[in-house]
Amino acid sequence: MNRKDELLQDVVIKFAGDSGDGMQLTGSQFTNNTALMGMDLATFPDFPAEIRAPLGTIPGVSGFQLRFSSSPVYTPGDECDVLVAMNAAALKTNMKMIKKGGKIIVNTDGFDAKNLRLANYAEGDNPLENNSLASYEVIKMDVTKMTREALKDFAMGTKEKDRAKNMFVLGFLYWMYNREMDSTISFLKDKFGKKDDILNSNLKVLQAGYNFGDTTETFTTRYKVEKAKMEPGTYRSIMGNQALAYGLIAASQKSGLPLFLGSYPITPASDILHELSRYKNFGVRTFQAEDEIAAISSAIGASYGGSLAVTTSSGPGIALKGEAMGLAVMMEIPLVIVNVQRGGPSTGLPTKTEQSDLMQAYYGRNGECPMPIVSASTPSDCFATVYEAAKIAVQHMTPVICLTDGYIANGAEPWKFPTSADLEEIKVNFKKQLDEGEEKLLPYQRDEKLSRPWAIPGTPGLEHRIGGLEKQDITGNVSYDPDNHQHMVNVRQAKVDKLADYIPEQKLDSGPAKGKMLVIGWGSTYGAIKSACAELQAEGYEVAHAHLRHIRPFPRNLGNLIRNYEKVLIPEINNGQLVKIIRDQYLVDAIPFNKVMGIPITKSELVAKIKTII
Repeated sequence: MNRKDELLQDVVIKFAGDSGDGMQLTGSQFTNNTALMGMDLATFPDFPAEIRAPLGTIPGVSGFQLRFSSSPVYTPGDECDVLVAMNAAALKTNMKMIKKGGKIIVNTDGFDAKNLRLANYAEGDNPLENNSLASYEVIKMDVTKMTREALKDFAMGTKEKDRAKNMFVLGFLYWMYNREMDSTISFLKDKFGKKDDILNSNLKVLQAGYNFGDTTETFTTRYKVEKAKMEPGTYRSIMGNQALAYGLIAASQKSGLPLFLGSYPITPASDILHELSRYKNFGVRTFQAEDEIAAISSAIGASYGGSLAVTTSSGPGIALKGEAMGLAVMMEIPLVIVNVQRGGPSTGLPTKTEQSDLMQAYYGRNGECPMPIVSASTPSDCFATVYEAAKIAVQHMTPVICLTDGYIANGAEPWKFPTSADLEEIKVNFKKQLDEGEEKLLPYQRDEKLSRPWAIPGTPGLEHRIGGLEKQDITGNVSYDPDNHQHMVNVRQAKVDKLADYIPEQKLDSGPAKGKMLVIGWGSTYGAIKSACAELQAEGYEVAHAHLRHIRPFPRNLGNLIRNYEKVLIPEINNGQLVKIIRDQYLVDAIPFNKVMGIPITKSELVAKIKTII
């Protein structure tokens, strides 16, 4: 049999099936294998909204999209080159994602009359038979039948055998893309080493899928993607929630403060709690509270006691934390508040992504309650961003909001991780004794940053009381004086504004220093904006890209930067939030580009929008 190898530069694969088909595991294994081969990559896990949606239905479809390339990758891709559809619902859900001429690998067992009915196809209408897929290359495989055949000698029930279907698909794709299977074999041995039947059945089916591609005459072409030309160094694959957890641990180690997390589980932030709970050897304490209010309150107590204190949640949980966030602002204690944003309002779309909590971060508390806000842009950037949040919190004595979202939290990319020596020092100055001339501690005596002293309870001579009632300036005594309240409101705002003197000036990510358009982004729109601007710049358009990490306060030069361009475009996965703040602060007629569908903005959408405006 004559076979040929074809060299590709860029591939986008999406795995889709029932939530019980193991698509997330399959995707993550293919991702890890890809990372080990030195390619650049980006992923987009797409979880079903329903925890127990009926099998075979559209609400129950789970997906995992992976893009890998020999060139730099900034998004998981707008369209798929390959769709793996384990049933009819998976195909129907993802048809609009496939490139014309792309490959569709289908499990034919998932297209019987029952599955077609559950996927809302008309009676007698089968997409594998009605010529509707004529413009695609359809690879039909009865994965279920071949999995059972591979395991015919195993004393397992049919249901248990069928759980290995995803390994058959994974083995076939390893063959198709010229991969070794060692990484997945090692993973399976680690995971199921004490369960011989499960381990051996998965290994058997993985090899059967590889052999199917190797021995079937239908497939005459295999594909290969070269290593990416990346900056030399040691890399690992990292997901956003993982990177954020590691950033907090690094901040704890560099500051010398014990790390305390008070949290309550909520999608998509729960993995931060799970990850940090594994690192007790670094002095990390994790507390799963009975609710969101208890979670942040415990973190406030830990901060008062001298810890690097953190609370994590998503939009609904942040709403519940609102009063306690106000308490932290009034007390002026260091606290990192992580919001992994998801679709809302209310319970909303728990497994889908949005950037709709920026106004909540800015204004979502009673009274004048300003807090610094930082935002991560990519999965690996979560490390640096939360490290920055911790540094600001402890050095400026303020709670800080760190925004990520579901797209960043669950996505993965290669990360050239820093060493401890690479990280900026986080100096912490506890007040340990009274200064000369002081008779007692003045808990609201401020330094040049307008920060008050951090005194640990129990330190001899530094006894003090703080709480949620308005403070008298300097003494910290309870005060209802109108003039004092005006003054303290102004001082708390001035302290946040003064941060602009301590954060970096805004730099362009790409593009000319002056031109037709500046595209301003924040958060997970980074990859789409970067890719769109690169394409337009190559075509000769005067388009620049600036991406914000610091959103409150803004970098001190942002206003001057904006004025160098004729038009300003702000893409957001919300109904227009940053654009309102930019208009308000800089009196510029910024143009919004909004998408609120629970999915990211694509490069092609942005390119079309920018061309229309210019």
